[in-house]
Amino acid sequence: MRELEFAVLGPLEVRDSGTPIRLTGMRRRRLLALLLLRFPHAVARESLVDALWETPPASARQQVHNAIRDLRAALTTTPATAGSGAGSTTGSSVLATTATGYRLDVPPEAVDAHRFTEGARAARAARREGRETEAVRLFRSALDLWRGEAFAGIDCPAVTAAAAGLEEERLTAIEELMELRLAAGESATLVAELSTLTAAHPLRDALRGHLMLALHRSGRQADALAVYDEGRRLLADELGLEPGRHLRRLHTEILTDAREERRTPKPPTTDTPTLTPTPTRQGTEAHHRPTHHGHHSHHGHHSHHGNHLPRDLPDFTGRTAELALLNSETDAHHCTTPLAPPGAPSTIVIDGMGGIGKTALAIHFAHRRTPDHPDGQHYIDLHGFTPDRDPLTPEEALGILLRSDGATPEEIPTGPAERCAAWRSRLAGRRALLVLDNAADAAQVTPLLPGAGDTLTLITTRRKSAAPDGARRLTLGALRQEEAETLFRRVAGESRPAASLARTVTLCGHHPLALRLAATRLRDRPSWTVPDLADRLSTPEGRTALLRTADRGLMPVLALSRTRLPPEAQRLAHLLALHPSTPHDIAAVCAITGLAAPLVEHLLDTLLDHNLADEPAPAHVALPLLVRDCAQSWTPPTEPQLQATARRLTVVA
Repeated sequence: MRELEFAVLGPLEVRDSGTPIRLTGMRRRRLLALLLLRFPHAVARESLVDALWETPPASARQQVHNAIRDLRAALTTTPATAGSGAGSTTGSSVLATTATGYRLDVPPEAVDAHRFTEGARAARAARREGRETEAVRLFRSALDLWRGEAFAGIDCPAVTAAAAGLEEERLTAIEELMELRLAAGESATLVAELSTLTAAHPLRDALRGHLMLALHRSGRQADALAVYDEGRRLLADELGLEPGRHLRRLHTEILTDAREERRTPKPPTTDTPTLTPTPTRQGTEAHHRPTHHGHHSHHGHHSHHGNHLPRDLPDFTGRTAELALLNSETDAHHCTTPLAPPGAPSTIVIDGMGGIGKTALAIHFAHRRTPDHPDGQHYIDLHGFTPDRDPLTPEEALGILLRSDGATPEEIPTGPAERCAAWRSRLAGRRALLVLDNAADAAQVTPLLPGAGDTLTLITTRRKSAAPDGARRLTLGALRQEEAETLFRRVAGESRPAASLARTVTLCGHHPLALRLAATRLRDRPSWTVPDLADRLSTPEGRTALLRTADRGLMPVLALSRTRLPPEAQRLAHLLALHPSTPHDIAAVCAITGLAAPLVEHLLDTLLDHNLADEPAPAHVALPLLVRDCAQSWTPPTEPQLQATARRLTVVA
């Protein structure tokens, strides 16, 4: 009898009775990864198309069909070493075709991620029941399934998002295992292991606290204090923050030679805080509660409370001031005042032009604040600006969020109002985190917001007006010079010469996506120098040609904003992009277009709302360099009230 095993906790592998099955081709491997993400459920064909292509070709469905055929054949072929005969499994029983898509038809235990999750859940149950030795054994067995980064080598946004969630589960299990081992009396034997973990994850305060405690119990008080100081400096330099309350308390106890009973930590309960710090007014007692990863009864619902955040960018760069502002806004919300009672939801909107890094910042910040919001971390792409795809309706988005929170099909009502009520009921009283990415407008996101509970909602959008009532807003602009140069170096390679680097990043508009694309070009062309690249970027045509790779380009990303503009605003952007001078005041724009001042102001407000123009001074607008490049190619239908060509005027400021 064949026994297929699917291993995703490391590079994707399939084994037939222990013998590896060779899967060639990235598309086939991506396809299998996507099927495993939804396992044991079916995946719709349309979902596979959307996940495999940013801009699906006309033949996308046929290509998926062909890839499924090839994958089914690969999973059906028995390796020579395993033999063949009556025990072989037919392809249809492994990869089933449903009315709407495809489903892997294997036992749950055939997937190592399932075994890991179940093992960690069993360990937490043993811990709650006081069986600490068994809990340690179960945690170790579950963690031994990991062979590296989950889904390593699979380049697909949906897969990297799932990998980030699995990595968070792994680190949380490691933290709980270390706490159990400390409680069992291990100290000196844990120092080396905890030192390595803390160096790899320097901003995870639970690991830092465990290392401090292990050093202190080993008689190394000075080293324990040095570990705290290192973390404090890192937090201050990276995020402008101080360590959380619980880490500060541990530091004080070590300074004063803490009481002996502190040396025997108990399993966390509602009344026993763990060592995970938080910069908010509330503790993080819930961070290691079983409800974070298991099933939790709340208002009659059973929620998974899992982490659905996409993977944080490993080379996330800069945004120090923006992160400090987001932290300040979030911490201020948690301060109890008569006007801001505890437990009220908080909403922050990050707006900016396409490719400016809104999603990257929101995901990076969300990972940093996950310990403060342990009752589930949700993410959804609302497709407000996605090629060849309409934005999700609130009803569709609520269905996705409810399913991600563990609602069964029977528990998901029909109708937007009913789904909104069900979603808010599930979030009431919880400390969750919600990322609503790529929002079209305020009407799309308002029904998704919680009504009660200490939930933090982060919204990313290209439009300033998409901020719902009561939300705080952060407009994301270009990177600062030093941040732009650092990002460029990290992508291109630190060894590349820095000559003309300042000019190069300026020609990229200090725009994160443009910088990544340009640096990728340089990295892939060893014969090019930075001055060569700068020369090629010095014209609009050069920027349009160079700022793209095989699978993505800057101009198509920016041009998505055009689809949400009225024709008059498209035409205005086109005319301003063709005009040689910038910035423009109202009178200059009236002269360029022949329009009356009230209409000009209205259209300029529209461009500002969509983050396609800046306002360097009151009543003055300027199109950013890359927007000018993009808008020059726009040719909307000629409007009678707009002149066909831009007047060539010398504007006197």
